[in-house]
Parts: sequence; C-alpha cells; structure tokens
Amino acid sequence: MEQNETGCQAPQAPVLCVNNCGFFGTAATMNMCSKCYKDLVLKQEQAKLAASSIQNIVNGTSSAYQNDSTISVMTTAEPAVTLATTAEAAPQASSSLPPTAEAKEVKEGPKRCGCCKKRVGLTGFNCRCGGVFCSIHRYSDKHECPFDYRSAGQEAIAKANPVVKADKLDKI
Repeated sequence: MEQNETGCQAPQAPVLCVNNCGFFGTAATMNMCSKCYKDLVLKQEQAKLAASSIQNIVNGTSSAYQNDSTISVMTTAEPAVTLATTAEAAPQASSSLPPTAEAKEVKEGPKRCGCCKKRVGLTGFNCRCGGVFCSIHRYSDKHECPFDYRSAGQEAIAKANPVVKADKLDKI
C-alpha cells in the first residue's frame, strides 16, 4: 500500500466477489458480496444445528425448547432443508405444541366485502357488527347492519354522565 505525502493510505481498487456473482466484495466479508457472505454464514449455522441435532438424537437427550429453536431457524433458512428436519422432529415437537398453534397455520383467503364479495384487502372497513365491507357498503344503512347503535350510544352516555344525587337536607 502506498502512502501519500499526508500519510494517508491510497484506496484499494474494488475487488469482485470470489463467487463471481458480479458484485463487489470487501475484505471484511472475505472478498464476498453481502449476499454471498450472508448465504455462507447461514449454511455454516445450518451445519452447526444439524450436527447438534444429530448429536442430541444419538445421545437421546433433547428438550422441547431445543427442538422449537431448531425448527424456527430451519424454517427461515431454506425450504428444501426444512422439510427434512421437520419430518424428523415432528413427532417430538407435535406432542409439546398445543393444538391451537397448528390451527393457526391454516391459510385464510383474501378479505372480501360481506355484501358484494368484492376483494377489499387492506382497504376493508371493519364494522361494529363484526363484518368487513368495501367502501360502498361500509355504512350501517348500506349493509343492513344488525348492530344497535342507539342502545350503544345510550350506554356510552350513561357511563360518561353518572347520575349525581345530592343528600337530603334536614329541616331546622
């Protein structure tokens, strides 16, 4: 490295990624681009987890917490590896998980208007009756809402304005 008259080092020329992906790498990431380096680190972590899970299976000592952590890490990594590891850990993990966790995995369809069945997505309006409606049917008179707004208003007013009753005064 050459030094200028000021004592500063001259910047190095950019180095291409060692995986030949076309991006530039840095010395901090072993001359890899950020994506290739992240993939390398992820593969190393998977190898460590696989080795520890095999060791736990061989030794017969595994806890539910360890299985949950390996499953959660494996599901975020690669789908092909996920199927193999969850198939092995499924009998052990299914007994420790409550049935409600498995029920939440069911995919819900797109949100639709309660009247016209039009897809509303994120722009749907939630009504007090519990339905989701489009911009046309969002008002209670447009979708025949069964919610009683009058009694709800009366209750809100009654809670906000409690009855104040003064004590009776004794006559002298």
